[in-house]
Amino acid sequence: MAEKRTDTSKKHKARKRFGQNFLTDQKIIDQIVATIAPKREDNLLEIGPGQGAMTLPLLDRVDQLNVIEIDRDLIEILNSYNKPNLVIHQGDALNFDLDLFHPPIRVVGNLPYNISSPILFHLLEHRDKVIDMTFMLQKEVVERMSATHGSKIYGRLSVMMQAFFEVELIFVVPPESFDPAPKVDSAIVYLTPLKTCKVDNIKLFEKVVKAAFAHRRKTLRNCLKSLITQEQTSIDLSQRAEMLDINAFITLTQDYEKQDQN
Repeated sequence: MAEKRTDTSKKHKARKRFGQNFLTDQKIIDQIVATIAPKREDNLLEIGPGQGAMTLPLLDRVDQLNVIEIDRDLIEILNSYNKPNLVIHQGDALNFDLDLFHPPIRVVGNLPYNISSPILFHLLEHRDKVIDMTFMLQKEVVERMSATHGSKIYGRLSVMMQAFFEVELIFVVPPESFDPAPKVDSAIVYLTPLKTCKVDNIKLFEKVVKAAFAHRRKTLRNCLKSLITQEQTSIDLSQRAEMLDINAFITLTQDYEKQDQN
């Protein structure tokens, strides 16, 4: 099987428009699979299987594996493995209805850097259908996702992810683990939906968070002046957004919603 994977990799040149960087380091592949720890009956969905570096070992461990791949040439390579428990869906992961995969599902994947955030936000909106998610992302993105308030890299992505998920950076993957090698480090992140979520209205929460971080050097009073005033909230608006923890943003959204309803 390893020989077959090497042969097919010569036929396919990584495409920049799809953000393709193929994982080739077997040690890293084994570590990722160990992190996922798939069980035979797991309802597993892989986004962007590429040439099958993670797909093949996962297929050995589950009864069925659904994958979403946009590149038809790669689908041809995946089909060539003749794996009866592999179900391939051609298309863009951003446009797929997760109900097609009979949730709840476990989601895994090496996400292209250029669309990682849109995919994360798409899955956030459908987190009730997800058990957990294990992704390889640009290390900088994972660090921002897991950053704590008060940090320079704490921002909109940090708040949006941590308000809905437990976020854990598992390990770092160096550029030489890929072909072609990216110019940055990658990292494995493990996400599990919070058992109790305090956010009632995602759209309003996202609106407040986005506005709060729109101008990082300005205070919340300036950033949120079109939404809420100091008289309408107990949160100190003389601070910058990066100083607020997740609960403070939830309180801000609740206070804004009260004004919005009046």
